[in-house]
Amino acid sequence: PLICKFPLTAPSFDFASDRRCTSGDSSSTTTGSASPVPNSYESLEGGSYSGTSLQSPPAGVPAKLAPPFGYNYPTMHPAYQQNPAPKPDPSPSHGGYNPPGYQPYSQVLTLLSSALGGLGGVSELEAETLRPVNLLQERNILPPKRAPPPEPNLSNDLRKVNCSPDTFRCTLTNIPQTQALLNKARLPLGLLLHPFRDLTQLPVITSNTIVRCRSCRTYINPFVSFLDQRRWKCNLCYRVNDVPDEFMYNPVTRSYGEPHKRPEVQNSTVEFIASSDYMLRPPQPALYLFLLDVSHNAVESGYLNVFCQSLLDNLEKLPGDTRTHIGFVTFDSTVHFYNLQEGLSQPQMLVVSDIDDVFIPTHDSLLVNLKESKELVKDLLNALPGMFTHTRETQSALGPALQAAYKLMSPTGGRVSVFQTQLPTLGAGLLQSREDPNLRSSTKNVQHLGPATDFYKKLALDCSGQQIGVDLFLLSSQYSDLASLACVSKYSAGSVFYYPSFHHIHNTAQRQKFQKDLQRYLTRKIGFEAVMRIRCTKGLSIHTFHGNFFVRSTDLLSLANVNPDSGFAVQMSIEESLADTSLACFQAALLYTSSKGKRRIRVHTLCLPVVSQLSEVFAGADIQAISCLLANMAIDRSISSSLSDARDALVNAVVDCLTAYRANGSNIQPSGLIAPAALRLFPLYVLALLKQKALRTGTSTRLDERVFSMCELKSQPLQQIMHMVHPDLYRIDNMTEQAALHLNDSVIPQPPLLQLTAEKLTREGAFLMDCGSVMYLWVGKCCNETFIRDVLGFPNYASLPSNMTEIPELQTTYSERTRAFISWLYDFMLTLTLMQLFFSRDDASTKTSFFQHLVEDRTESAFSYYEFLLHVQQQMSK
Repeated sequence: PLICKFPLTAPSFDFASDRRCTSGDSSSTTTGSASPVPNSYESLEGGSYSGTSLQSPPAGVPAKLAPPFGYNYPTMHPAYQQNPAPKPDPSPSHGGYNPPGYQPYSQVLTLLSSALGGLGGVSELEAETLRPVNLLQERNILPPKRAPPPEPNLSNDLRKVNCSPDTFRCTLTNIPQTQALLNKARLPLGLLLHPFRDLTQLPVITSNTIVRCRSCRTYINPFVSFLDQRRWKCNLCYRVNDVPDEFMYNPVTRSYGEPHKRPEVQNSTVEFIASSDYMLRPPQPALYLFLLDVSHNAVESGYLNVFCQSLLDNLEKLPGDTRTHIGFVTFDSTVHFYNLQEGLSQPQMLVVSDIDDVFIPTHDSLLVNLKESKELVKDLLNALPGMFTHTRETQSALGPALQAAYKLMSPTGGRVSVFQTQLPTLGAGLLQSREDPNLRSSTKNVQHLGPATDFYKKLALDCSGQQIGVDLFLLSSQYSDLASLACVSKYSAGSVFYYPSFHHIHNTAQRQKFQKDLQRYLTRKIGFEAVMRIRCTKGLSIHTFHGNFFVRSTDLLSLANVNPDSGFAVQMSIEESLADTSLACFQAALLYTSSKGKRRIRVHTLCLPVVSQLSEVFAGADIQAISCLLANMAIDRSISSSLSDARDALVNAVVDCLTAYRANGSNIQPSGLIAPAALRLFPLYVLALLKQKALRTGTSTRLDERVFSMCELKSQPLQQIMHMVHPDLYRIDNMTEQAALHLNDSVIPQPPLLQLTAEKLTREGAFLMDCGSVMYLWVGKCCNETFIRDVLGFPNYASLPSNMTEIPELQTTYSERTRAFISWLYDFMLTLTLMQLFFSRDDASTKTSFFQHLVEDRTESAFSYYEFLLHVQQQMSK
């Protein structure tokens, strides 16, 4: 029997003002946050226009009653189980399949037009996004290949210069004119940002004058309008500004008198070299401090060997210049510093045993210039793994070590990298085990998702005020209270990495993942002492931020460090009618210091059309962006309220949206579960979210693993989240060159995407699942021996090892074709992480990891996709 239930009261998200998440338990912050740090950066980047209302609009529709979730499974509809999806407007000549109750496409569009307020002038593409889809009858709703984001309905000129959706994405590509229209659609309005992502092309502008609106401080961009050569109108607040004399000259064309052709006005993503006006102090050098657990537990795991070797391999690649500084602190029951000052014959270790008030020796000898002390650094890294081999210290004074790191870094700022292998047991910030292993499979509310102490959050806020970012690597086989420890990274704009059951010999998969993560982490670019402000068209308002940061003021995020793998989300509402404008714009400005000591401003501007019809709002829905924003909101709800509340709210987001669609298009197919084509994947993505470690119930889930999944959903970019939530599944043992891509003299096969169900697996095949940071290769028992030999390099299935992590380079057509495809997937995600490949035999225990991602299948504690659709339909009929 299914043991996962929804309680009688099923809450919904209040999209207009979901402000439940202001406590220290969440890294979401509403715009009302007070800052304990002097707001010195407010004037530096420039405030927003005055007079913007930050009041919440009226609350939304009240929560509805729902019966317990998880009983009475009817048999599967025959059409859903076997028949192909109906084609738009099938005719007898095409032999199209018409399921019961199916209406011709042209007739449906006529009904849709009158029901949703008219479709006059909509494009063919937009009409297709509104095509009603009966989810209970159309089984094959996945696109054959990874679908691109929906394209805003803009003129070709605006579309060409609009911001890339990989950087800046809105949940609705058609912005409703009013909050009332948005409420009617029952969809969230928000932005997903990946502001510091790696770019192959980035216009960098050096100018004495950075042109900005005098009123709202918006940076000039492609969507402003020039009234003449000497005046331009701001696209956010509509103020008319003068064009400075310097802006009349175009450095690209070397011509005068064409300000509209300047690179700032031709590109929606640009980077300015900032002047001294954008500095509170001289730009800081790149400064890296490594804080290393050397207790018995740490030494036994062997992580020190892996870390020291990785840092040795990448020491020359650390971002920085001749001013780069580096330091090391180790800790167990005491705290150890290392004097690496130039001129010493070997590193000197200084032990501080008073952890209640850690004394910091001279800063200059502990944080040293990497170029000048490189040989001493290498000596220390070579010696460290052997220095604590025979330690019997089992205690961990992480809190005092972090306090010491704060004192050490405060004069400058920089990055602290913490490596921890157990629960902190001594001094400030000590923690006790809160996990009951007997409750890991509970269907009731999960306890202890929030921190046990505010020590780590307070320390993080102190660090943020001194421009110190803290990254946490947790490598532990036991419960370590990540819910508490992660706060040190959440509020200092850091990153969290987690390696459960790490052991450098016994768990090779985790070791290799740790190595690859370290390689990326140590060499990726970094920005120091950063702030980010998001501005939007007058009438729109930001009310909640999601991600790892600290909010300094209503729209200014403090990012002590910024990295290219972090994503952010914001929720928005419509405070004033947008009826007087046809376009809405959003601008994110990231002010940071590069690792080379240059002050820079990266600016992204997004432009979207404003619409007045409900049909247009539905047509412009970006279901991936909506799902990611809802994931962020659900994580906050699970911490501020309860996990069951969060799960209920996710289900009701689908119920409310599809009910709104049906209520406003009541002439469309009264039977079935109907969604517009743009939202056809909504129930599937929500079901996949409910089966994530962060939100699932009834399946054994360690508390630290659940919390880490929550951290990932809250801090990853959209691309990565979607691969985690709904991975891509391909069959790769029968790939051909049909419809292949031809890139750089390589032929890249394009196998179709498969639904995430065991129905699509056969024991005669080999299947690749792309989860973003990891890939799984599942090989069936009866797989073609030609594939096993020519691609995997083994004579037959029986000889396949279970610990393969790479596809060998073989001189066969099969091998080249397969590696080309995997490399293409790998390149697609390279900006986010270095992938890890897990190999799974049909008969191996490792296949559990593979099968848990088949989200359409029923488990002991969760619905199948079809059963979930029936539950949604049942809720809609209440």
